[in-house]
Amino acid sequence: MSSTTPAEGKKSGTHEAGCHCGYVKFSVTLSPPLPEYKVLQCNCSACTHLGYLLVYPEAEDVVWHNNGQERVSRYQFNTKLKDQMFCPKCGASLGIDFRECHKPHTYGINARAFYGLNLDELSYNKVNGIDKVPPAGDLSGQWWDEEKQEMK
Repeated sequence: MSSTTPAEGKKSGTHEAGCHCGYVKFSVTLSPPLPEYKVLQCNCSACTHLGYLLVYPEAEDVVWHNNGQERVSRYQFNTKLKDQMFCPKCGASLGIDFRECHKPHTYGINARAFYGLNLDELSYNKVNGIDKVPPAGDLSGQWWDEEKQEMK
């Protein structure tokens, strides 16, 4: 759904999203709307392993349905300053809650969570996060202590 805000002349669109099983549902308003919005495609370990293709709405532009925000499970790694969000029932990767990292409060929402979206119709901004996002390098598998059977 697209609309134009007359005062600002900016096009925006509200898109329904959620996990695979429907336990977590929300809507996201983006300006510009998809497919005009350029989606971030990063090769860092988190984006690669979690399947992220990210859009960045402010928190006020994300509306959680049926207590969806409380239903989300969260995973932190590295700096522990942001939450990787996923469904605790089906495991779908929903995005990142940047909490205090970004002002104003911003989410990185996985475009794969949008219902009825054709990923081939989107434009992508490809980022070399594995070399550019600190700490650079592949961090996958480095936080589980096999000996102690716990997260480091």
